[in-house]
Amino acid sequence: MEKNFETLRAAYPVFTYQQYQWEKAEGDLLLTFDFRIGENIRFTPKIRVCGHEAYARFYREESIDGLESLVFHIGMIELISYWKCCCCPEIRIACARLDEAALAWWKRLYYHGLGEFFYRNGIQTSLEDFVQIRCTSDHQLPALPDYPLQDAHIVPVGGGKDSVVTLETLKREAVAPLPLIINPRGATLQSVAVSGLKEGFLEIRRPIDHKLLEMNAEGYLNGHTPFSAMLAFYTLLAACLSGRRHIALSNESSANEPTVQGSEINHQYSKSVQFESDFRDYVKRHLSARLSYYSFLRPLSELQIAKLFAEQKAYFPVFKSCNAGSKTDSWCGKCPKCLFAFIILSPFMGPETLSGIFGKNLLADETLLPALKELCGESEVKPFECVGTREEVCIALCQSMKRYNTLPALLAYFSRTKLYTEYQTADFEKFLHHWDRRHFLPAEAERLLKRRLGIPAE
Repeated sequence: MEKNFETLRAAYPVFTYQQYQWEKAEGDLLLTFDFRIGENIRFTPKIRVCGHEAYARFYREESIDGLESLVFHIGMIELISYWKCCCCPEIRIACARLDEAALAWWKRLYYHGLGEFFYRNGIQTSLEDFVQIRCTSDHQLPALPDYPLQDAHIVPVGGGKDSVVTLETLKREAVAPLPLIINPRGATLQSVAVSGLKEGFLEIRRPIDHKLLEMNAEGYLNGHTPFSAMLAFYTLLAACLSGRRHIALSNESSANEPTVQGSEINHQYSKSVQFESDFRDYVKRHLSARLSYYSFLRPLSELQIAKLFAEQKAYFPVFKSCNAGSKTDSWCGKCPKCLFAFIILSPFMGPETLSGIFGKNLLADETLLPALKELCGESEVKPFECVGTREEVCIALCQSMKRYNTLPALLAYFSRTKLYTEYQTADFEKFLHHWDRRHFLPAEAERLLKRRLGIPAE
């Protein structure tokens, strides 16, 4: 039976972050968290940071006790996946003390990171009212030690086109990037294999506590949480263990656009430049000023990334970014994410090549018309997926038309819209030389990316 937001909050007034633990276990690092709702509901998720030769120096020369603050903070982002099932009006931190500025930072992250969750569950609330966070412990977290760090990169790999572009570009550096994968699957493993990076990859296994899955099946609240924010804290841990200073995400400028027009609700909030800026500031103030977390592709649009990816033919058979097909490691060919990927690549790859990748020509599938309307901006709400801006979709559709003698169904529809009239004369080359100045790329990374795009260095 589906549960009600207000009823749940009345029945379960307090969520407690009770404890966090970390230990070496058979060469791996095992993290365990203890979250509680009232007296009868307890979650104890266990995350395994798999051993890797890149961690050897750390395990040999450093004490894992120095990781305490990082482990605690991972618990702070993990807890939101469990809190949301009941949306308790109070979160108690019973294992450490944070100052008021830090607590306010976490409250903003939870609220904006759950924007989609609130919207899709019909929850009316505000930043002030949705939860109160307080610490009931006086334990002061120790400062993060000054671990030795080299000027080298970790690159999280999700299996899609974006992380491929980042990997292939950063391979030009003196020290090759080290991929990181959470919960490996076919596309992520095969992307790393195609990259030819000899050190392999860093692996984190992050299961969801089975108790939460049972509660979701019983009708407790469920929905999107800010996965990329969770990833951000895990990358800090991996950076310290491997002795690498830089963490290069693959989030683009397009991620800043709201999913719901005229609102702040953004499926990609934790991929946005706002989150990136806030996170960098938090890390500097509360963890370490020496770690560099940034998005390598932030200055670019999805169109530019698609153009760069289209040069990487070896990855065509292996990349996947369809959520619906993630369990079978396939493109489902029926969802907005598949359609978006097909559209954004279509100016740079022929219909035959794309049909070979996706199993069919998605632009000929009339059942995808509702998704097309959402993607191009005819609907108020974009798909709740990691997709590009409405403008980029329209421009890509206009360019795709030039590859057909007879327009397939979706392009024929688009050609009759006001949007086609608006965008058919857009300067496509100008979009391919876009450079968003709201980014945090180190100087050398900026030079590398501009060289790859053919943009003159300033």
